[in-house]
Amino acid sequence: MAEEKAYTQAATTGKYDKSSGLLGKYDNVRRFWEDQLTGLFLRSPLNDLVQRKSDRMERLRILDIGCGSGDGLDLIMNVTTKDPGIYEYITAAVTPDVLQSYVGLDLNEELLRQARTCYGDQPKMRFVRGDLSEGLPDVAKSERPFDLYFSSYGTFAHFHDDQSIKIIADICRHAPDRALFVGDWLGRYTYEWQDLWHHPADREYFMDYRISYIYPEEERDNVDVAAFPLRLMCRDEIEGIIQAAAQEAGCEIRTLKYFDRSILIGRHMDTGDYNRHCPKLRHAVNSLFEGYIRTDLESLRVDYAPRKGFEPLNNFFEMFFMSVNTLVDYTIALLENYDGQGGMAGLVPDIKSYYPEPLKAAMQAMRHVIQGVGWLPWGDVRANVIEPQLGYCLRKLEMELQPGTGMGHSLCGIFEIIK
Repeated sequence: MAEEKAYTQAATTGKYDKSSGLLGKYDNVRRFWEDQLTGLFLRSPLNDLVQRKSDRMERLRILDIGCGSGDGLDLIMNVTTKDPGIYEYITAAVTPDVLQSYVGLDLNEELLRQARTCYGDQPKMRFVRGDLSEGLPDVAKSERPFDLYFSSYGTFAHFHDDQSIKIIADICRHAPDRALFVGDWLGRYTYEWQDLWHHPADREYFMDYRISYIYPEEERDNVDVAAFPLRLMCRDEIEGIIQAAAQEAGCEIRTLKYFDRSILIGRHMDTGDYNRHCPKLRHAVNSLFEGYIRTDLESLRVDYAPRKGFEPLNNFFEMFFMSVNTLVDYTIALLENYDGQGGMAGLVPDIKSYYPEPLKAAMQAMRHVIQGVGWLPWGDVRANVIEPQLGYCLRKLEMELQPGTGMGHSLCGIFEIIK
């Protein structure tokens, strides 16, 4: 009876639930692509900030704006100081001894409850409720200044432009000199919602954002899918908000970096809710990162459907997706022609000199990987070694070929506040 009770208790708490990186909020793409890509762009300014604090014998203070279940905390604490050599340990930029205080701010009490359940026993971390619709709330203003004001996964897409200006101006007034601010919006020109490209960029536009992706495909037509308005942005629109906030606060906001996140694998690529031509890429890329599952690599190819009247956008996406296709085709050719002993039994396409440099580097990397490990007899070397590396090479293409102007699911900006 005691044994039965113990296992029943474990099952009812959810601790014994079967989880998969192929589905859900924290799927493989989220963990191995989106969060890591954000961390790679944030690495340099965060390292500089930590070093400045260390030089003054001070610890780091972080405000996570729209923290949800504490997702921003996980992301920040996993930013590394560098790409480690093969013999080195990975070193986090923000270690527990570097952190003085983390405050997570959100309006949703259920998400805050989840965050407190996960992190509530850690004395340096607190989660508080606050409404950002009228600016930075008093519960945050009453805190000592923070060094990093961080938002993630479309937090600022919930607000009208005048609200965003007020929030950012309040942050500037509250912040110390050279604090970092990270803003996160939805990209206006992602392929996921190509049907919405025609809305003029000189006017505020809020899409009707459906969270249909949380349901299995076969259930989506039979459920009442929740939806809410989210603001779509391009870089010029964000720049206008940043300049207006700086003027209102009487300080300078220096742009350090813009980057597009999830050009290839945004969640609505698989739903097709806003573009029926979207290939179901997120599931395929999730499969690349999943152990002991072989991916149909042909499913990673994209037949881009242009939209008439948007030639600059069409030119970018055609170049980007053709680079993806070229890398995928090259990887398939390598696998087909590998001789099992470190060489190639047949002809493999040449890496053309006119290919974009990131594509050439990714193709060379895949050849080295397949020739270097293809002979391993233990485990499924294709599923467990080769395919994840293809996932990382695709991620690198997204990092290095993007313009940072609103082409991805999210458009993020990293800024320094100068006072």
